[in-house]
Amino acid sequence: MATHPRTGWVGWVYFAGAVLLVGGVVQFINGLSALARSGTTFVAPSGTAIHVSYLGAGLSLLITGVVLAIAGVGVFSGRTWARAAAIGLAVLSVLTNIAFFGVYPLSSAVVIVLDLFVIYALAAHGREVARR
Repeated sequence: MATHPRTGWVGWVYFAGAVLLVGGVVQFINGLSALARSGTTFVAPSGTAIHVSYLGAGLSLLITGVVLAIAGVGVFSGRTWARAAAIGLAVLSVLTNIAFFGVYPLSSAVVIVLDLFVIYALAAHGREVARR
């Protein structure tokens, strides 16, 4: 079987892995923070006390963080399942940022463009990481 040389896109594959790993750690920390605030009571301007539970959001962030970090490590090692998971997560990120584009247009646009580069790099050049 003939081996193909690595292209410059392999850097984007490594970038995708780094983003997944760092994003996973940040999500995990946010999840811990949300769990620590579970059961917070806020007082509305009208004087009404509102009890807010962050348990669901905290657990969701913890799980998402672990999945992102594991996918990031998998992308670095050239695992196909990790590339598929990363592409799926990037597509989900694009859709989420499209939904929030009206509120955060600049940051949403930046994230969408980066996600599209990551999707292309992983889909078209992800196998280059596994080659030695």
